[in-house]
Amino acid sequence: MSGIPYVVAIVLVAFVFDFINGFHDSANSIATVVGTRVLTPFRAVLWAAFWNFAAAFLVGTAVAKTIGSGMIDVKIVTPSVILGGLLGAIIWNLVTWYWGLPSSSSHALIGGYAGSAVAKAGWAGILWGRKWIETLAFIVVSPFLGMLLGFGLMVAMYWIFQKASPYRVDRFFRGAQLLSSGFFSFSHGANDAQKTMGIVVGLLVASQSLFAHQTGLLRHMYLPNADHVPFWVEMCAYTAISLGTLFGGWRIVHTMGSRITRLRPVGGFCAETGGALSILFATRFGIPVSTTHAITGAIVGVGATRRLSAVRWGVAGRIVWAWVLTIPAAAIMAALSYLVLKTFVAP
Repeated sequence: MSGIPYVVAIVLVAFVFDFINGFHDSANSIATVVGTRVLTPFRAVLWAAFWNFAAAFLVGTAVAKTIGSGMIDVKIVTPSVILGGLLGAIIWNLVTWYWGLPSSSSHALIGGYAGSAVAKAGWAGILWGRKWIETLAFIVVSPFLGMLLGFGLMVAMYWIFQKASPYRVDRFFRGAQLLSSGFFSFSHGANDAQKTMGIVVGLLVASQSLFAHQTGLLRHMYLPNADHVPFWVEMCAYTAISLGTLFGGWRIVHTMGSRITRLRPVGGFCAETGGALSILFATRFGIPVSTTHAITGAIVGVGATRRLSAVRWGVAGRIVWAWVLTIPAAAIMAALSYLVLKTFVAP
């Protein structure tokens, strides 16, 4: 397969990855609201999917532009480089989903894209600079920021509601947690859907010669540069991630919702709000941050307000190992995928 059919097939694979991203990361959006029994799993995924899609109309495309042109030299990008990166990310996502580990789909995609680019052009294919520094730094910053925000919000709630009865506090935050869960789902869609947009934009720019003189629907696939994200790419990306969230990832919901620490509605509210704020902070500056890292750090921060032993540090340690391994593991899988593709199709 080559030419236009090959590129169209890769675009579809990119949206399949976006669907798997929503499927894999749905736990980040709904684990706390399910763990505190504010919503049933089915109602929770409907709520999360709605707010995933709502982000399409309120957030820009700074993260998409970072992925599309700020991390990999666009001159070496080919359809096979894109497909190799996507396959590496998808394989790693499915492996961690099977084991119930909340690894980062974001960093799987970044690692996969980088690994495929290195397999094609060596280390010169990577644009080492500010965007890579920011992205790698936020592997540490986002969970730490989420932890601080979760801890600080929980302390503030203890102080504000210190004279209220536990029953009244629980009842109030059962309603408030609906808002915080929607807020986190909004931030998830805002950052994560853009990563797939960036991959598709990179593919279309690399393939612009194929679509320069096309008519009909194919003319919408012509993109001369990465400065603009087509509207149809935005809508497809947000739709795919929302549908993925709708199907849910129940193995990871269990880990996130109850195995790190036991949460009450007030804790779920603080964790979701803290995680969402840290994600939107990164989104504002075009940094492709991990929603998994942010919400996990926030949950740990909330649990630590009771006592350090309330956090199951063994589970948290396994999650950290998954974070550390994600970029190199996805990169290796993507490099192997690219080499296989190179054997059967044009490099």
